[in-house]
Amino acid sequence: MSEVRKFTKRLSKPGTAAELRQSVSEAVRSSFVLEKTKVVEPLDYENVILQRKVQIYSDPLRDLLIFPIEDVSISVIGRQRRTVQSTVPEDALKKAQSLFVKECIKTYSSDWHVVNYKYEEYSGDFRMLPCKSFRPDKIPSHVFEIDEDFEKDEDSSSLCSQKGGVIKQGWLHRANVNSTITVTMKVFKRRYFYLSQLTDGSYILNSYKDEKISKESKGCIFLDACNDVVQCPKMRRYAFELKTIDKYSHYLAAETEQEMEEWLVTLRKIIQSNTESLVQEKKDAVESVQDDESSTQGKSENILESLERSMHPELMKYGRETDQLNKLSRNDGRQNLFSFDPEVQRLDFSGIEPDVKPFEEKCSRRFVVCCQDFSLNLLAQLSDRSEGGPTNVEPFFLSLALFDLKNNCKISADFHVDLNPPSVRDMLLDNSASGAEGTKGRSPGESLAHGVPESCLRYIKRGVFSVTDPHVEIFLVARVEKVLQGSITHCAEPYMKNSDPGKTAQKVHKVAKQVCSRLGQYRMPFGWAARPVFKDSQGTLDAEGKFSPLYKQDSSKLSNEDMLKLLAEYKKPEKTKLQVIPAQLNIVIKDIPLDFTNCVTASYIPIKPFEKSCEDIAVEVEELVPEVAKYCYPFTVYKNHLYVYPLHLKYENQKVFAKARNIAVCVEFRDSDEADARPLKCIYGKPGGHLLTTNAYAAVLHHNQSPEFYDEIKIELPIHLHQKHHLLFTFYHVSCEINTKATSKKQDTVETQVGYAWVPLLKDGRIVTLERHLPVSSNLPPGYLGLGDTESRKQPSVDAKWVDGAKPLFKIRIHLDSTIYTQDMHLHKFFQYCQLVQAGAKEVPGELVKYLKCLHAMEIQVMIQFLPVILMQLFRVLTNVTQEDEVAVNCTMVLLHIVSKCHEEGLDHYLRSFIKYVFRAEKPSGTQAKMTHEILVLSMATILKQSADFLAINKLLKYSWFFFEALAKSMAMYLLEENKIKLPRGQRFPDSYQHALHSLLLAIIPHVTIRYNEIPEESRNVNFSLANFLKRCLTFMDRGFVFNLINDYISGFSPKDPKLLVEYKFEFLQTICNHEHYIPLNLPMTFSKPKLQRVQDVNLEYSLTDEYCRHHFLVGMLLREASVALQDNYDIRYTAISVLKNLLIKHAFDNRYQHKNQQAKIAQLYLPLFGLLLENLQRVASREALYSCAAASSPASRDEFICSFASPSNRSSLIADKDPACGAALPNGHAIKREDSKGSLNSEGASGSPDQSENIRRSSTRSSVSHCSRLDQFEIRTLLMCYLYIVKMISEDTLLAYWNKFSPQELINVLVLLEVCLFHFRYVGKRNIASSCMRPPGPGAPGCPRRLAVSPAAGCRVHDAWLSKHTGTDRKSQTMPALRSRAGGMQVRLQHLGSLDTSFTLNHNAGTSEADIVHQALLEGNIATEVCLTVLDTISFFTQSFKTQLLSNDGHNPLMKKVFDIHLAFLKNGQSEAALKHVFASLRAFISKFPSAFFKGRVNMCAALCYEILKCCTSKVSSTRNEASALLYLLMRNNFEFTKRRTFLRTHLQIIIAVSQLIADVALSGGTRFQDSLLIINNFANSDRPMKATAFPSEVKDLTKRIRTVLMATAQMKEHEKDPEMLIDLQYSLAKSYASTPELRKTWLDSMAKIHVKNGDFSEAAMCYVHVAALVAEFLHRKKLFPSGCTAFRKITPNIDEEGAMKEDGGMMDVHYSEEVLVELLEQCVDGLWKAERYETISEVSKLIIPIYEKRREFEKLTQLYRTLHGAYAKILEVMHTRKRLLGTFFRVAFYGQVNVKDLDPKYAHIQVTYVKPYFEDKEISERKTEFERNHNINRFVFETPYTLSGKKHGSVEEQCKKRTILTTLNSFPYVKKRIPVNYEHQVNLKPIDVATDEIKDKTAELQKLCSTGDVDMIQLQLKLQGCVSVQVNAGPLAYARAFLSDSQSGKYPTKKVNELKEMFRKFIQACGIALELNERLIKEDQVEYHEGLKSNFRDMVKELSDIIHEQIYHEDTMHSPWMHDSLHVFCAISGTASDGSYCSLRPTAEI
Repeated sequence: MSEVRKFTKRLSKPGTAAELRQSVSEAVRSSFVLEKTKVVEPLDYENVILQRKVQIYSDPLRDLLIFPIEDVSISVIGRQRRTVQSTVPEDALKKAQSLFVKECIKTYSSDWHVVNYKYEEYSGDFRMLPCKSFRPDKIPSHVFEIDEDFEKDEDSSSLCSQKGGVIKQGWLHRANVNSTITVTMKVFKRRYFYLSQLTDGSYILNSYKDEKISKESKGCIFLDACNDVVQCPKMRRYAFELKTIDKYSHYLAAETEQEMEEWLVTLRKIIQSNTESLVQEKKDAVESVQDDESSTQGKSENILESLERSMHPELMKYGRETDQLNKLSRNDGRQNLFSFDPEVQRLDFSGIEPDVKPFEEKCSRRFVVCCQDFSLNLLAQLSDRSEGGPTNVEPFFLSLALFDLKNNCKISADFHVDLNPPSVRDMLLDNSASGAEGTKGRSPGESLAHGVPESCLRYIKRGVFSVTDPHVEIFLVARVEKVLQGSITHCAEPYMKNSDPGKTAQKVHKVAKQVCSRLGQYRMPFGWAARPVFKDSQGTLDAEGKFSPLYKQDSSKLSNEDMLKLLAEYKKPEKTKLQVIPAQLNIVIKDIPLDFTNCVTASYIPIKPFEKSCEDIAVEVEELVPEVAKYCYPFTVYKNHLYVYPLHLKYENQKVFAKARNIAVCVEFRDSDEADARPLKCIYGKPGGHLLTTNAYAAVLHHNQSPEFYDEIKIELPIHLHQKHHLLFTFYHVSCEINTKATSKKQDTVETQVGYAWVPLLKDGRIVTLERHLPVSSNLPPGYLGLGDTESRKQPSVDAKWVDGAKPLFKIRIHLDSTIYTQDMHLHKFFQYCQLVQAGAKEVPGELVKYLKCLHAMEIQVMIQFLPVILMQLFRVLTNVTQEDEVAVNCTMVLLHIVSKCHEEGLDHYLRSFIKYVFRAEKPSGTQAKMTHEILVLSMATILKQSADFLAINKLLKYSWFFFEALAKSMAMYLLEENKIKLPRGQRFPDSYQHALHSLLLAIIPHVTIRYNEIPEESRNVNFSLANFLKRCLTFMDRGFVFNLINDYISGFSPKDPKLLVEYKFEFLQTICNHEHYIPLNLPMTFSKPKLQRVQDVNLEYSLTDEYCRHHFLVGMLLREASVALQDNYDIRYTAISVLKNLLIKHAFDNRYQHKNQQAKIAQLYLPLFGLLLENLQRVASREALYSCAAASSPASRDEFICSFASPSNRSSLIADKDPACGAALPNGHAIKREDSKGSLNSEGASGSPDQSENIRRSSTRSSVSHCSRLDQFEIRTLLMCYLYIVKMISEDTLLAYWNKFSPQELINVLVLLEVCLFHFRYVGKRNIASSCMRPPGPGAPGCPRRLAVSPAAGCRVHDAWLSKHTGTDRKSQTMPALRSRAGGMQVRLQHLGSLDTSFTLNHNAGTSEADIVHQALLEGNIATEVCLTVLDTISFFTQSFKTQLLSNDGHNPLMKKVFDIHLAFLKNGQSEAALKHVFASLRAFISKFPSAFFKGRVNMCAALCYEILKCCTSKVSSTRNEASALLYLLMRNNFEFTKRRTFLRTHLQIIIAVSQLIADVALSGGTRFQDSLLIINNFANSDRPMKATAFPSEVKDLTKRIRTVLMATAQMKEHEKDPEMLIDLQYSLAKSYASTPELRKTWLDSMAKIHVKNGDFSEAAMCYVHVAALVAEFLHRKKLFPSGCTAFRKITPNIDEEGAMKEDGGMMDVHYSEEVLVELLEQCVDGLWKAERYETISEVSKLIIPIYEKRREFEKLTQLYRTLHGAYAKILEVMHTRKRLLGTFFRVAFYGQVNVKDLDPKYAHIQVTYVKPYFEDKEISERKTEFERNHNINRFVFETPYTLSGKKHGSVEEQCKKRTILTTLNSFPYVKKRIPVNYEHQVNLKPIDVATDEIKDKTAELQKLCSTGDVDMIQLQLKLQGCVSVQVNAGPLAYARAFLSDSQSGKYPTKKVNELKEMFRKFIQACGIALELNERLIKEDQVEYHEGLKSNFRDMVKELSDIIHEQIYHEDTMHSPWMHDSLHVFCAISGTASDGSYCSLRPTAEI
């Protein structure tokens, strides 16, 4: 690290870097400190593998330890060509002389050189692996209970297809069953009844709404539970009563007497037969037991053997099960868990691999123009041969080109077409320069152009155009020319006239013949037409588009500029000005078909595919692309064209020539200016002529001395150009007169030469292409090129005769279209200098640097077009540097400049292609010279270290990928071409190179770790590309050395780093860890000392020790960093977890390592991950973690999920509350109801987890959870997926060795982790998945719980949100380095994809289709099933391995409890049908292995199991029902065997309790499915042979009867499931009825508590807990096991005496309560009371727990308990201060008036609700001092009703009376339910004067209460004052005074009462005075006036009052008395009230 420091010194003043870094990181990072991860020196890899060679080679899994050979190779790929042969002429290199041209030619003809990494597919993200698919071909579909449709609920057919079928059916009326209602009030409902016999012989009576049995049965009565049927006419006509065994009755009534009789007869028969069979069974059983005892003689038989003997096929099958068989059956058809991971599912990369492609020719939008026919309206039959129809009468010539109106330019070369039929063409034959003899057929010696016969190319009619930037303003323009004849108007006239076409045609033809023979080679403009090409800017062809009419060409508007103006005009609708020539132009535009053949390039080189026949050839027309960088591309083919455009000749002022009017320009290309020089044959000819000719003419304008031209002349340039190459223009005057007679003689005078102009091609060795203005000479002297410059023009000595004084008269434009010549000066000079140096010229120091620096000014287009050529030359210069550092650095700077320019233009993919295919490091010429890679590394380091040029540094960082890729390729080629790859790695590269690399690394570090904030993008890119480079280095170099580099780099980061840096760190690690040989790099082998050969213990590296991190360097580093990251914030954790998961997915799918043993070895590398998870167990399994997912909980998982941790206390067992759906109706009669106290604090309190109060108290209970935020659903699932993969793959030996290292408590945590897996991956059902899909993806703030449904879909949404946050889609392609280096780039590409809302993502906001949901559910189901089986495997193996520990203490130990919890968790979390099959097998094995745990000691396990199995017995899935019934049967049977065949009382009782619980949770109705299960059990009992002879079958029958009884008794639970009040009442009455069976009473109380908690009624829930605890305490007290019974709870609630009613009868036989149970219950009470905010009572409960803890010396728990008490008292103080605790509001609910129930409309409930207040006598008030005491344990309430004697409700003050009603309830509030009946009512009537006293007293109390609070509520105070003193409302207090105290009135009332009123008034006035004083002190200035008003009103009132009672009632001076010290005290003195003014009783003088 010293070098880093050196670097930072250079940054600025010493040490600032460190400070800067410190301050930044502290600002960014939250305050907690993390330990810096210790740097572990990696192992010296090469040495280790050398020393351990024997161990490695003898390892059966050596493939995991050794790098394969031939990992890297070079391949030469033939360059792909578009054309049939190369575009480079054969002898090109020989002819070329300039270095630049040579290099271009080499570039275009060389092959590609590619470095191949054999295992490259394995070196990226898992998605690049070559395995065909990560998903199974067919995803199995699983059946889940939760998805089964609710509608197909009860399958009625099962009940009617029974043994005896339906015996009787008909309508009956049935009374509602509710024990709380008296018999006379019963309401009868009409139902249709079916009486049928079940398969086990018992009878059942089912009722339905009507005759159809489609819907669920409304109730069922089991007749085997009935013992009598009698009539009961009192109830109703034709009524009868069915009595059951446990004194319970069903009332039914028939519709006629006859029907009643029939029912009675049938029912009596059945009941009688039942009793008889029962007696018989009992008798058999007793006998058989006796036989049995005598026969077996105490020989106990193994249960499995006895099952084998059973005749029942199922039971026999179970008898044969073993652990091994179960395991094998589980392994059948298993899936890879990762296949269903959302990441794996989401993206399929088949189509979008970002492969780097070689350079290709630019592909633009191409289309083909087919010219078919052009005809005018003068037609005639010209040939004598009859084959052709009439044709045009003279030849016309077309040229087509594209014009771009938007950019105002011509964008293609001309495409010339000759559409004349042969007969017309013949008119030209006589003089055509082409001499196109034999147009038909090919002459044998015909010349070939590039292998194509010339004749095939003569008349081409199809042109292929290409457009780079298509848009709607591109036009195809056709210009029409004819043979020169005269003026355009004159020539066009005949075609535009309408008279006699036949005659005109002959006339025109005649003239044309003459003209053609004389002027055949000259052309003149005739007309033009245009049509649009594209419909839109996507390049859709405008197929419907038509050509415009043919417009006559205006001779003054010829140029391209004019044409563009004409087009703009034509576009407008009013384009009538143009003259139209009637014509038919038949030209079609088409898209290029796929099978397009026979096309040639613009240079006539055939393009593949090309057929030999050469029919109908198409030619490509060159596109003239604007010189803009974005349209440029690197050249790949040879092309060397020059386009010449004569534009204008200004000859109107010339005096030299007599005639110069019809001027023709002839263009030639010459290579000499000697007198006898000939023009070169290199000009492309027109159709019909030779392909290449020596000259070309421009079209002639008749009688124009200053003609414009539009012609384009295309020239094929030679490969080597020299100074003499030039263009020569010759001007002719063409004579147009046609003298018929003198034709033959005058022929020679057709053209007269009228001047010459010329222009040399090269200037300073470059072609110059600007517009040129040339002087014209009238003669052509030899050596004329010397006259070019202006000086020579002026000198008369030269014999050139200049026209018009050598003015520039002739304007031309030249366009170069060449891929071997550059027009860029800087580039030209650079290559020129390099050529000189190569030729051996002496180098001038600094000269090369100068040229290099100039390259920065090179034009970007040129840079891109010649990219490979330039880059290769720069690398060549770099490599041949002769020790001159400056050259290397400058060379690198130019490279950097080019690279950055390409990126800025978005053309970086060209750079990637260059590196991959073109770049080759050439060997340096000097002997001592360094290799390219070494020089490049040195100059990079130099730039990063020294340059003050921060821009250059930033660019180098930003685009570092290019340099690193170049280094990697250079290294690879060096190793392979020099054959160094065979050497040991240490000797492959010189030490100097290693040193250089190290210093480059150190130079990079500070730019990442210090400057990351200022240059986020640059630092991210260099971080990523460096990682990719180091990953490559691991393939080439000494691996130990690269490890050290990696280590140095990672040590540059620190744990306090801000988020960005942590992301960089993980991006770096992820890239490195993606190395294709990551596994061998980690050496997954044992590093034991040879002496210790015990495999088991020593070799297991299972924690992140330094040793582990040294031996397994990369995985160690990754896990260390991940463990630190897990303590950080969401984004950082997310990053770490994802990296880890993706790596494991990659291992799982890597087809090189698919063998089980290989996977086990790989999994073993990750063992420390277990430790990591266990450390973070709290966060994975904490309440919040489980709750946040339970938010979307579902019926399947709504039962408690219990999980205890290794926290010191055992109490943090977490119970996720049940949520049975509940609902309410009111019984008639009175009741007082407490409104919910839904925790008034929560609304205020904390926003934290449950609420602050919870935290204060629980801070003790939680073991020190690290203060990092909790993990969200997605993170937890991801971590657990990794865990499950390792657990599943790792070998059992390893696993056992690992477990053996643990303490018992840690083992429990291992199990908790498994249990948590089941919970987090449970299947939530299609409905929930659908709703979570529909929700918009919002990730929530990182810290807060993300309440997303538990589908992975949700997870992946969080993920997407994260991705889009981090790699925003708006960053362009340069965002990420190395996008296209396939290995590293992939992962980045993925991130980009991740952030796009594309179709890859399964459920994105758009709206999720049904199919998506089905697919998502399918995945979820498979995940759940695979997780279930993996956990089953593990737990089964665990159970086998730890059997002895599990059996300790008869199976009652924490470890056993946990193992059992997990077995239950399988059932609780609703597994798939397939998984449940295996779960039940495991449970069977479990019960038979550990019977004592179930059948001895505490009943918890047996109870819990019964509950869950019974739940499965009602499953909608029949296989699950069958398995569950069988398991329940086996449980009873095992219990029976366990008790030596005496009884299975325990299971019997637990099943009954469980049924009750299920009913309470409304999870069970007496539905048919449950009946089926009972039948199965009965059938087992009947056919189980070994049991036949015992009491067992009859006991089983007995049990099923009892179950049916319980079911009937609770049939109404289902009805009131939505009515919590009714539900509670029903359960309450059940609890009462079980007073004698404590277990069952406890069940119902527990159930009530659950409902209360669910409804937020925490006080009632707490009371249920208190009652349960009291029940157990009473039980223990009677058994002498506890000092006090239920009386100890009296202080908490007087209602507790109910629990003393326990009867000691049979119900207590199998009750296993103990002190332990009681303590748990008392702890539950504390919890409940805390939630109910009744903190005052917590101490009472604590008094019971403390002695137990003290006795057991449980100091830890005592600490916690006292902490809780401390918290409780703190809360009491808080709520007393804030008064923000609501302990209840009370209402009386009653029927109103005398009501006849029968008359009421049953649709409505008629009730009266009255608000009541707690009522206390005076004595009570003084005892109940606090607010709490006045709201706790209260049973008296008061309300008042006003009346007058006249009968009205309200009257005047003198007549207003009041009735006060005091109610007493049966129990005190709070109670176990919210409604308590009123059992006593007492009324007091108040006379008017009493009412007055009462009113004044109330007002006084209100004022006192307001004034005595700590912070006075001013608004309330002023409102009350106004009501008391303001004059307007004198109707108030003064009205009472006038009515009762004035002299005239007071005599009418008892003196005592009058005095009482007077006394009350005195207090009232006193209170008003104090209130006013208080108000005065509180008001601001703006209220002074208002206050004065109040005061004067008060004085008036006092005065009037004093007058009325004749005494001074108030003294002003008292207003300033020092009362303010303690207003509360004063008030207490003033009135007899307490400070809160609550209700007091009145003096007893009132009349009742």
